[in-house]
Amino acid sequence: MSTSQPLVVALVSGGLDSMVAAAMMRSRGHRLLALSINYNQRHQIEIAAARRVAHMLDAERHIVLPLDLSTFGGSALTADIAVPKDGVGEGIPVTYVPARNTIFLSLALGWAEAAGARDLCIGVNALDYSGYPDCRSEFIAGFETLAELATKAGVEGERFRVHAPLQAMTKAQIVLEGTRLGLDMGLSWSCYDPTPEGLHCGACDSCRLRAKGFVEAGVADPTRYAA
Repeated sequence: MSTSQPLVVALVSGGLDSMVAAAMMRSRGHRLLALSINYNQRHQIEIAAARRVAHMLDAERHIVLPLDLSTFGGSALTADIAVPKDGVGEGIPVTYVPARNTIFLSLALGWAEAAGARDLCIGVNALDYSGYPDCRSEFIAGFETLAELATKAGVEGERFRVHAPLQAMTKAQIVLEGTRLGLDMGLSWSCYDPTPEGLHCGACDSCRLRAKGFVEAGVADPTRYAA
């Protein structure tokens, strides 16, 4: 890509959604800076997946930033709390990590300002999601306002934009978009509670939403689930 094309700092977790969102930005002509946060989450498999995804998408640079949110706890992903396996329910589940997307976007914003980028990308969606408040459009709009107030660039009139291209897409639509972009979706990782053999458990909220998306899209699921 030409250096005249705009940079975007994309949050790349290793999951399907962040993979597709970053690939969409790249297909629209953005040069990619990939940011992954190693927040001492329940497992490290998704960090390995993030490295694969960033490499596949030809990110100009990929930073894996250590930030130990297990010090705070408060989530099944950062504390000794069981991951629910009884289906996607109502309300905000225990897999919600307190203020995670606010923290991650703040870090992405810091890198963006330092690198001269004015675009951020996050793979949230508000249709097939597990009740997380920081996946809503109101949150994205609010963070853009924060970015304008909190940065030198913003104060000087340079607006930051938070791209959430999956915001109004179902998981099936996300799978179809990944297919259209020619992505190897088997490189991504979604499971909250992998088996000791490194398989998706198939029963947590994230596995259920992922599997449902492939079924509804009519696309072969490359994911290796536990029997």
